[in-house]
Amino acid sequence: MINKSWLSLVVTVAILFSCSPSKRIAVTVPSSMEILLADSVLAGSHTGIYVYSPSTGKALFSHQSDKYFVPASNTKLFSCYAGMKYLGDSLVGLGYQNFSDTAINIFPTGDPTFLHSDFTEQPVLDFLKMEKRSLYIGKNEWKENAFGKGWSWDDYNESYMAERSPMPIYGNTIKIKLKEFQYRPHQNVQRSIGLKWTTVPSSLDNLDSSFILPSMIASKIEMRDSVIEKSALQNFNIRRDRNSNALTINYASSKFTQTEIPFFTDTKATVVHILEKDFGINKIRLTGMSDNSLYPEIPKHLQIHVIHSQPTDSLLKPMMHRSDNFFAEQTLLMVSNEKLGYMNDRAIIDTLLKTDLKDLPQKPVWVDGSGLSRYNLFTPQDFVKILEKMKTEFGIERMKNILPTGGEGTLTSLYKPIANQIFAKTGTLSGQVALSGYLFTKNNSMLIFSILVNNHTGTATNVRKAVEKFVMSLWEKN
Repeated sequence: MINKSWLSLVVTVAILFSCSPSKRIAVTVPSSMEILLADSVLAGSHTGIYVYSPSTGKALFSHQSDKYFVPASNTKLFSCYAGMKYLGDSLVGLGYQNFSDTAINIFPTGDPTFLHSDFTEQPVLDFLKMEKRSLYIGKNEWKENAFGKGWSWDDYNESYMAERSPMPIYGNTIKIKLKEFQYRPHQNVQRSIGLKWTTVPSSLDNLDSSFILPSMIASKIEMRDSVIEKSALQNFNIRRDRNSNALTINYASSKFTQTEIPFFTDTKATVVHILEKDFGINKIRLTGMSDNSLYPEIPKHLQIHVIHSQPTDSLLKPMMHRSDNFFAEQTLLMVSNEKLGYMNDRAIIDTLLKTDLKDLPQKPVWVDGSGLSRYNLFTPQDFVKILEKMKTEFGIERMKNILPTGGEGTLTSLYKPIANQIFAKTGTLSGQVALSGYLFTKNNSMLIFSILVNNHTGTATNVRKAVEKFVMSLWEKN
């Protein structure tokens, strides 16, 4: 007789060897996702992962994919979708209404490309300079605040938090660059530097005035005595007053080279001031001519005409490649103006969620256009869904042009081995890292993925590297 113990052992071995090699590996070797989640750089963090195959309609990986996360700049994917959906092929830079032979109403649209250094052609400026009639800003289209809901108020001096406005100019920032250093005695004197400043310390001659917005610099810049005493005008920084465009030069531990500071916009008043002082366009008035509601039907001479400024994708591409917060905020406000007739984040977000985005897997908490706010809450499934909608509605080739690939933009130091096979949007806030996009695998399968990491305590660089390993594994094995 055969010993029962021996028979049991034989059966067990037979079962083990009857399994395919792939099944045996799956039992003994953790998946790429498990390796990522076990990485020490994610210790204590919250992570959501969703990897989806459009060809099969199934998820390859899913971990907390229906849970909510602060997405940082991944929020821009939703603003980008709205812009692609409603801004057409070209941006509306300005609306105008021929009121009479001597007056014209102009209507700001929120276009951030007006006199922005990225755009050499400026059709709106050309129109304003050529127009001989008086220009009246006659529409109450601005129903927003300069800062978004939940923004960090003390970041107002940082270039990534330019104020929002109905008619932006120069990207709503002041740019200051240091020339070759030349020391001069500190004394306040009347001095003109190419119309840039009217009263400045003569020792500031080493600042390149050509980078400075003329009328946005206060007539007198305050310099702290400590700057002269400690640094001989080399080690300093420049800060703007919270509620004005007065600048203060302060001693700093490092040498100053250049800076970009958001200016105080004061809604439309600032742009009117700049156009008058810098371009001689002194015909603009901050009042409207007439209420169109007085007319049963708007006469032809009062119909609103538009001036197109730039191709829409020439705005959306840098917005996504360098994660431009200002462009993203103004894009969403422009969509609001186009669709609702006024600029308001809350109103357009509510409208989009009830119409175009009503099929999202989970309804997000969406409060701004850029992702600067930590009030934003999205799920990985939401991002995969919006990316799938963008591919379906606008085509994958257009998405490839708008999103950065490996070695480009915010992916400059990442995914270089799979350049042109990954197209994705990054997101970073303190303690938050996000990446969502398209991946064309080694076997030429397309995957749509979203990876959201919240509340990590390590460096963002290390978290991004851990995510990169996971994505590279996806590319290699699928």
